[in-house]
Amino acid sequence: MSLPLWASASAPEVRAAAPAPASSSAQALIAALGVPAPARTPFAEARFMQVLDQPLVVSGELAWLGGDRLQRQVMQPHQETATIADDEVTLQRAGKSPRRFSLGRAPQLQVLLDSFVALLSGDAGRLQQAFEIRQGGDPAGAWTLTLVPRDAKVAKAIASITIDGAGRESRCMRMQEADGDLAIDLLGPLAAKMPAQPTREALQALCQGVH
Repeated sequence: MSLPLWASASAPEVRAAAPAPASSSAQALIAALGVPAPARTPFAEARFMQVLDQPLVVSGELAWLGGDRLQRQVMQPHQETATIADDEVTLQRAGKSPRRFSLGRAPQLQVLLDSFVALLSGDAGRLQQAFEIRQGGDPAGAWTLTLVPRDAKVAKAIASITIDGAGRESRCMRMQEADGDLAIDLLGPLAAKMPAQPTREALQALCQGVH
């Protein structure tokens, strides 16, 4: 999830068609994931890009501050904070003046906001407005939610998001971009298990609880 790249993206289109509802089990699972704001969770992200031989790895904290306010603080290997509030993104890097731009310029950030906030608030309705929702696994055990953007322009940037979890805990978020790039975020306690040299296969095994 490369914020400078996201900042250059174009605004999404609005689709008027009513979305098909998620299954009752998916709605129940999403509702069970809800927590009160503010909610903070550690993350470690590996971004696999076709133009690079090695993935880019960052770690820090994701915070839902309530409503549509989301903050992503990178602590390693550099310091950077991205805050979404009032339809605006503020990007603050150590030693530099803040950069601000409209959320409408960054469909990937809108996808992150819709998915992360909807999951943390347990809002299945909001999630299904933005995504087609596919559930796999056992809601009481290991499960997956695959989110496919409904907006055609957003789908040109983001092919899908897959959340892996167990019980009432989200373990991973995998964002598959349409151009083949992939960002995998390990969430919560799993963030500390990011390998020194991550591979897609190793991270998928961690996300699915394979040791």
